[in-house]
Amino acid sequence: MNNFGTRELDVVVIGAGQAGLSAAYHLRRAGLGPDREFVVLDHAPRPGGAWQFRWPSLTYGKVHGMHSLPGMELTGADDSRPSSEVIGGYFDAYEQRFGLRVHRPVEVSAVREGADGRLLVETSEGVYATRTLINATGTWDRPFWPRYPGQETFRGRQLHTANYPGPTEFAGLRVIVVGGGASGTQHLMEIAEVASETYWVTRRPPVFREGPFGEVQGRAAVAMVEERVRRGLPPQSVVSVTGLPLNGAVRRARDEGVLDRLPMFERITPEGVAWPDGRTVEADVILWATGFRAAVDHLAPLRLREPGGGIRVEETRAVRDARVHLVGYGPSASTIGANRAGREAVRSVTRLLDGVPA
Repeated sequence: MNNFGTRELDVVVIGAGQAGLSAAYHLRRAGLGPDREFVVLDHAPRPGGAWQFRWPSLTYGKVHGMHSLPGMELTGADDSRPSSEVIGGYFDAYEQRFGLRVHRPVEVSAVREGADGRLLVETSEGVYATRTLINATGTWDRPFWPRYPGQETFRGRQLHTANYPGPTEFAGLRVIVVGGGASGTQHLMEIAEVASETYWVTRRPPVFREGPFGEVQGRAAVAMVEERVRRGLPPQSVVSVTGLPLNGAVRRARDEGVLDRLPMFERITPEGVAWPDGRTVEADVILWATGFRAAVDHLAPLRLREPGGGIRVEETRAVRDARVHLVGYGPSASTIGANRAGREAVRSVTRLLDGVPA
């Protein structure tokens, strides 16, 4: 549906999660006005970014490393409340306080080359002709489902972290959790309390991290992810290179045998899964906690991808098109990284708008 034809702006921000809101904040600080020089587009129905879709049992107290947005601290939150409510309310208040005027729900279908050096952002509310673009679409909309032989024959239920409803729906069932990341372990530990049986399956042996994880370790982890992005490879999450924190709950789960890991199965059967050595496990549910991929398909017409499959990025700038910045992508996918990337992208964008070469 085209509501206004084509509208010219200096900057379009796609996505109103942590990275997008950080960028919008810094655009305002740089003197650009919402709905005048820039616009923020978000496809979600309400404020909160991907947090609004998190499962109810993920309370705020279980969230690891949530950093406040620039200019407004998140304080006094009740650790027992669902993170979706706490962070959704915080993002809502943030948008109101800084007058960011986020347009939602707005779907962005494609970004194409336009006339006079502008990019055309095709959306459900019309077309924006913009001088620059800050893409902050994250990963939540692209859950990754691995494919295994026999998957379509399974008679039970298959679901992904993106649709995880919380543990109560698995009471009395036999559940296989696939995935060695933070979400997989959280799901497993919750479900084990109510399920009749649980099995944990991962492609690689999980790495548990003991001791403090400080600034030095954090920078090293980000550098590893950043190197892939510089080479034009699909980014890994920061968590994938940091390991799993060995806290009290994880220690108890290991002691109780909940986190006894099995290697990846070879195929899926109508009743469960099977390994090459002939071992089988029967199950009612397979829960795929197998992560997400960057939601950047709308950028395909710009041909930004490298032969390695990723978008090569320097700082936040797409190497193949200096008008395009990616925030919350690769090394800036963490909440603190998203804040920094938003600031960095705006600095680069304002230089370009002022005619300063990248």
